[in-house]
Amino acid sequence: MANTQTALKEAMTIEGSIGVALVDYSSGMALGTVGGGKDLDLTVAAAGNTDVVRAKVRTMEQLGLKDGIEDILITLGTQYHLIRLLKGRDSQGLFLYLALDKNRANLAMARHQLRKIEGELEV
Repeated sequence: MANTQTALKEAMTIEGSIGVALVDYSSGMALGTVGGGKDLDLTVAAAGNTDVVRAKVRTMEQLGLKDGIEDILITLGTQYHLIRLLKGRDSQGLFLYLALDKNRANLAMARHQLRKIEGELEV
């Protein structure tokens, strides 16, 4: 089992990674971040993506969908932003947020690796 910082560092080894955060979507707070920089403020991204997750959860409830969200993908011109909702008793209300350089990333592999990191993460 990996702790938060180890999991975030591992996520940064995913090809094309720009930055990663573990976020509590009940508060919008980043519990940990690695990477980012002047072009990607991960604390701002954490708060903004919290709104995305809340909106999707609310919409699913309104539609009566009884399924769980695996991940949410936002595709920009030069980046992928991947939001992976964590499963498990101790990780309810948390998500991993990963920003990728679109030209260097393999989206399918990134999703696979992020799912693996989620499985090893102990919060």
